[in-house]
Amino acid sequence: MAEPEADERSCLIPAARQPSEQVLVETVKDHHSRWRSIRVMYITMFLSSIGFSIVISSIWPFLLKVDTTADSSFLGWVIAAYSLGQMVASPLFGLWSNYRQRREPLIISILINVMANLLYAYVSAIPSHKKYFMLMARAFVGFGAGNVAVVRSYVSGATSLQERTSAMANMSACQALGFILGPALQTALTGIGQTGVSWKAIDLELNMYTAPAFLGAFLGIVNIVLIVALFREHNIDDLGRSINISTEENPELLEECLGDIDGIAVVISNILFFIILFVFAVFETISAPLTMDMYAWTGKQAVLYNGILLAGIGIESMVVFMASKIISKRIGERLMLLGGFMINFLAFFILLPWGNQYPKIQWAEMKNSSAELLLSESSTTMENVALRSTVNSPSESVGCPIQQLWCQYIPVIHLAQYILSAILVGMGYPVCHVMAYTLYSKILGSKPQGVYMGILTAAGSAARTLGPVFVSQVYTHYGPRWTFGIICGLVFLATVLLGATYKKIVGMSARYGRSEE
Repeated sequence: MAEPEADERSCLIPAARQPSEQVLVETVKDHHSRWRSIRVMYITMFLSSIGFSIVISSIWPFLLKVDTTADSSFLGWVIAAYSLGQMVASPLFGLWSNYRQRREPLIISILINVMANLLYAYVSAIPSHKKYFMLMARAFVGFGAGNVAVVRSYVSGATSLQERTSAMANMSACQALGFILGPALQTALTGIGQTGVSWKAIDLELNMYTAPAFLGAFLGIVNIVLIVALFREHNIDDLGRSINISTEENPELLEECLGDIDGIAVVISNILFFIILFVFAVFETISAPLTMDMYAWTGKQAVLYNGILLAGIGIESMVVFMASKIISKRIGERLMLLGGFMINFLAFFILLPWGNQYPKIQWAEMKNSSAELLLSESSTTMENVALRSTVNSPSESVGCPIQQLWCQYIPVIHLAQYILSAILVGMGYPVCHVMAYTLYSKILGSKPQGVYMGILTAAGSAARTLGPVFVSQVYTHYGPRWTFGIICGLVFLATVLLGATYKKIVGMSARYGRSEE
């Protein structure tokens, strides 16, 4: 086994060169430039997540304001449009970054994002079909966010194995911070009011709904300036050596030396990542309807209390991201990922209802006619969940709707269960998220990762799209026992899959003996 290892290393260091010329030592200037570029990618990820979350809480009232024909079903499409756009764009931008300088897809994608935010802000000035233009705007904001694949592939290609986990954790923390600050900025801008100020000459309306979009466009321009001024291309191998010259002088030799990507490990990683994001999307989506059904909260209370809880989870996640950098050095990324799945399983297992206390039934909507009742029972859809969680009127009924038959026989999920589950999700999700990305980048090795990162990002986007659909169908019709039981089964299968393929989920350098696992 020692001889092939020597062959692999000699392949990366051609014998025709002298030792001093074989290893490309990074200068202090190059080191600073490389990390400056990586930090620009951190900022890009941060601003991208802000661009998504800064308008998410105001989409529904803004949609109703600009187009009264819109309903909650259309709202679901508007929200899903972001993830669908990102799912389509991620592999395309990733492929682009493999063959051209990464600066090109980064700048173009951010320009698309800026224009899409401006379209969103100006949608009220469009004469007709305003809801469709809002849908288009959110789809293109998501399309521009497909540059996440480029960002992650660059950071992966510009860091050594020793630097990779820390860099990925920092990037995930920046993303989490953006998701936290986005709604906070939206809240701060509500002081402008629903009418705000207008400038007829250019059809400008600046109010609490359009200001976040204008701010998102401005941040995009700032991001482009940073990329043009500070971002530089840097590529190093898993051992921290530059591979630019090797690629130009002898690409065939480099391709042979880097080795083949393990396709099975790639597929498994995408499946695991899909499950990670699907589970978290379900938790986010179900928070409002679940708490309104179980604790008889009003829509306003559900938004407020869950907003506080999710913000707390975001802060907890940032702490976990930072801690994972230290812990993974001692026990390894694979064990961390396995532990993260176990924590997520426990989080949803805790949510399974038990006991003999039942939720308060919402009788206000019950009709006197049994025929009308049967009709209402058969027509429960996502609209019931969406409307109850977003619209709050003075006469709002509270409790578990009688249309949901399971309300009458499924025990209540106690508030302590819900809070404890949220705390565990805040631990398990960030661990799985950053470890999955880190392991995936190591599996791909030093080869261009744009397309593969695009596929992984698309898998995550698909999970965020299907999560709300799962909630609308399973939770509404069958209740929390089936919902969380299925999630527990899904996480358990993911844990078994990871355990069964544990030895396959290793970095390319470790597989070829160029580094330790």
